[in-house]
Amino acid sequence: MLRIRLRRVGKKGKPSYRIVVADVNAPRDGAYVEWIGNYDPMADPPAITIKKDRAIKWLSEGAQPSDAVRRILDREDILVRAPKFRTHTTADSEPEGASVPTVTITRTAAPAAVAVEPVAAVEAVAEETASEAIAEEVSEEAVAEETAEEVAAQEDPDEAPSDETVDEAR
Repeated sequence: MLRIRLRRVGKKGKPSYRIVVADVNAPRDGAYVEWIGNYDPMADPPAITIKKDRAIKWLSEGAQPSDAVRRILDREDILVRAPKFRTHTTADSEPEGASVPTVTITRTAAPAAVAVEPVAAVEAVAEETASEAIAEEVSEEAVAEETAEEVAAQEDPDEAPSDETVDEAR
């Protein structure tokens, strides 16, 4: 299995990293399949250079990014990460005498499986969903027009069923 991860280079106390595609069992600074970018955490702001096309290619082939690389790819808009936790602060539900607001943490996704997809795939799904939504709106408008015409026809006093027709139907 392949993994996209950081490979440390640079001097002692001045780390710099290469973003590489390597086998899971290879050591941190050992052999790698392809070098796809650089990450310099000592720059302000941290400097990131990455070959987006190569990163997307390896992600589509099943390479799993490490946590640090996942954050880098998210920052560069190559991956879309699903949030694991959502924090809510509620000030109105404070007990009397409490001066600190209550914070609750809600789990929004399973911790073991984090949804990670290349941005290109997400954009394609968004386009398909948008075209389906437009088709549904058109069909709902047609149904709404028919329903309005039926209601108008039923409200006409000439076409309203009389009591005699209701008794005959029973």
